[in-house]
Amino acid sequence: MTTSSMDHVELRERPTPGSASPKQRNRLRDRIQEGEIGTLPVLLGLVMIAAVFQLANHHFLTPLNLTNLFTQIAGVGTIAVGVVLVLLLGEIDLSVGAASGLCAAVMAVLSVKHGMPGWAAVMSGLAAGVLIGLLQGAWVTRLKVPSFVVTLAGYLGWQGALLWILGSTGTVNLVDPFIVNLVNSRLPVWAGWAVAGGAVALMAGVGFRARTRRAAAGLPPESTPWVLLLSVRALVLLGAVAVMSVNRNPRVDPPIAGVPTGVAILVALVMLLDFVTRRTRFGRHVFAVGGYAEAARRAGISVDGTRIVVFALASGLAAAGGILAASRLYAVNQSSGGGDILLDAIAAAVIGGTSLFGGRGSTWSALLGALVIGAITNGMDLLAFSSSVRFMVTGAVLLVAVTLDAYARARREQFGR
Repeated sequence: MTTSSMDHVELRERPTPGSASPKQRNRLRDRIQEGEIGTLPVLLGLVMIAAVFQLANHHFLTPLNLTNLFTQIAGVGTIAVGVVLVLLLGEIDLSVGAASGLCAAVMAVLSVKHGMPGWAAVMSGLAAGVLIGLLQGAWVTRLKVPSFVVTLAGYLGWQGALLWILGSTGTVNLVDPFIVNLVNSRLPVWAGWAVAGGAVALMAGVGFRARTRRAAAGLPPESTPWVLLLSVRALVLLGAVAVMSVNRNPRVDPPIAGVPTGVAILVALVMLLDFVTRRTRFGRHVFAVGGYAEAARRAGISVDGTRIVVFALASGLAAAGGILAASRLYAVNQSSGGGDILLDAIAAAVIGGTSLFGGRGSTWSALLGALVIGAITNGMDLLAFSSSVRFMVTGAVLLVAVTLDAYARARREQFGR
């Protein structure tokens, strides 16, 4: 099993005392044979991307460039987390890019043109995103219109609403300190280490509690050891904090160091929704609906209610991503939420390991996928490659990720999983 479906295990016949099944003797070999390789290809891909670009340009792995890379993916990564939730249902949301731009415009107009406090304008933008998701989710579930069609209509409609809200000005520059500091401020170095240490401790506590509960219930251990997962995630978090804690410009006083707030927000959202999807009843319902909706309905799960809530969460996260992107750029304009944001968000979710077929994935895949796409974009910018090359490379990476997903699905069906 992958990390996304740890709570969905099958009770298998237990071996007799003193005997061991082939899977118990060599679980790693069997997991690879069955296509259960989890996020390993993504991690290896990141290492390869970093190595190639570092050889081509020695500035790629510098603290300044890596911090810029982490900051650049905050918006798209947040949107991708919402896309992961929708994909877990086996659905799609093509409106997240347009919705992100529209909600950012709502925030900007309320803040700049109507004098609303920054925090209130941000909350209004998030509320607009949730309302968009509730509308689209209800349309999909109540009227039985495919999500592809509903969200495609939303993609067009919300773009028009963005232009209408911005009006003739076309661009709204953000000046409220609360809004612009959402991404552009930095945590103190000590605070970054404290937050990272607390996050690792929290993940360790949650993982240990889940392990003891499974053992008490007589369930077999998770296919991927929680200690291994904790070690990988802790290494990524602490390593990122170490990089961002380095003074990025020694010639400037005071030092420019610390975790950007936008990065902290993205990681916090990933961890929160990872807990929700894997450790709560609602999360189990999401996986059940995505795995087999009719079986979930017969088990008493509100399939329509689950779908509506997920669409609302996805659009709310799209609004958050749009607000973070606007904060980083200090402005909202007619192209906000457009361009390749939608494709990058969907590609990040899929490249990170979320299945297009529903029922398998993790919010961590959004972060990993966003890092892959961000690293490709950042590295090619350093090498002055054209956008055409970047699109072709990103498309090839996406095709490889989808192919691996299809292969893993075929192997699971072959082994009856």
